[in-house]
Amino acid sequence: MWRMGNNSYTPVLLCILDGWGHSDQVRGNTLKTAKMPTFDYLDREFPPMFINASGEFVGLPDGQMGNSEVGHLNIGAGRVVRQELPRISHAIKDGSFFTNPAIDGGVKKALAAGKKYHLIGLVSDGGVHSHIEHLIAFLRKAKREGLERVYVHALMDGRDTSPTSGAGYMRQLQAAIKETGCGHVATVIGRYYGMDRDNRWDRVERAYDAMALGQSEQRGRDPVKILEESYGAGVTDEFIIPSVMVDESGAPIATIDDGDVVQFFNFRADRVREMVKVLTEPGFKNFARKKAPRVHVYCLTEYSKEFTLPVAFDTSPPTNTLGEIFAHHGIAQFRTAETEKYAHVTFFFNGGVEKQFPGEERHVIPSLKVATYDLQPEMSAVPVTDEVVSAVASGRFPAVIVNIANGDMVGHTGVFAAAVKAAETVDACVARMMDA
Repeated sequence: MWRMGNNSYTPVLLCILDGWGHSDQVRGNTLKTAKMPTFDYLDREFPPMFINASGEFVGLPDGQMGNSEVGHLNIGAGRVVRQELPRISHAIKDGSFFTNPAIDGGVKKALAAGKKYHLIGLVSDGGVHSHIEHLIAFLRKAKREGLERVYVHALMDGRDTSPTSGAGYMRQLQAAIKETGCGHVATVIGRYYGMDRDNRWDRVERAYDAMALGQSEQRGRDPVKILEESYGAGVTDEFIIPSVMVDESGAPIATIDDGDVVQFFNFRADRVREMVKVLTEPGFKNFARKKAPRVHVYCLTEYSKEFTLPVAFDTSPPTNTLGEIFAHHGIAQFRTAETEKYAHVTFFFNGGVEKQFPGEERHVIPSLKVATYDLQPEMSAVPVTDEVVSAVASGRFPAVIVNIANGDMVGHTGVFAAAVKAAETVDACVARMMDA
């Protein structure tokens, strides 16, 4: 219980079960297979109401699937928040993309200096972190300005898209390169390495070495062949080993060097921050860079207030988010999640604002250091739940907000038995939170 004046109140818990959903289909449905007495009780005694979490209901284009970032933005705002994907796509359609000062500035800086122009981002139409049409628009812009030394560092998806769809996207990219007469694929890298967000710097280092040094275990002349051979070896898009494209002599097609321009084309922030940090932080210490080129980095959207870099599409965060309202009324709030979803329950929930509100306390639980979460489907749900129970017991917080990541992170692995275990873990954790 907590007190306001002479009155006592029961704390309110907002428990966000990431990746949780509803389907009447039984086949392939872990929630129909798992033993979940807590949810059986809740469904029986408190029939649920379903809401839409994709497309126009959450500010995305019609038919576009939702994602964790978008979900937390909309929940925290309490209303539909228009997303970056349709905004940027509309700018391409009306032509303003091509005259955007940051986009124009990056291309012209490379052109004036006679330097290379590198495009780094996720090559897919998943629409969660990026869209291939945005990459193609950058190629068109570079061609219009007469820029010739244009290189794509292709991060492969397989997480928000089919695990082996990357070869198709690569063919689409190659067709666009041929059509525009602009660009070359310089590296092919699974997002497991190039888009980490959990301080797994050993992975990031391998991606960086491929881009900046041209060093990798895997080299080739045909990016599609690299992908297809990887599939044959059981390695899907997300886990493609950082691969360097080479010329006839075996030399890298391109590396990131002093004076070059680097344009990131992901519109979602959380999974590009680490690579931006490697390229821009003078005193970077998370691993020993064998080469630290002084480059000009441009961002498609604002990735962090910490980066003082040109941004093409500024964000306009929603006002009067739930956290802001709590703070305005002097209501203390507690936020917790494991590392994988910490940004979601803080930054994204607050409308894409880094600032911590007065009375907002945050606790992060480290995510487990495993290659993929099917290896430990419990993840860090139990210690996260411990934090919730402690926060409620303290009597200090009228509002507690928590993210439980298992449904999303284990579900993405596609390992059914692990996903069942994840669901059962979540069920047990929810029971503990209800009893707190």
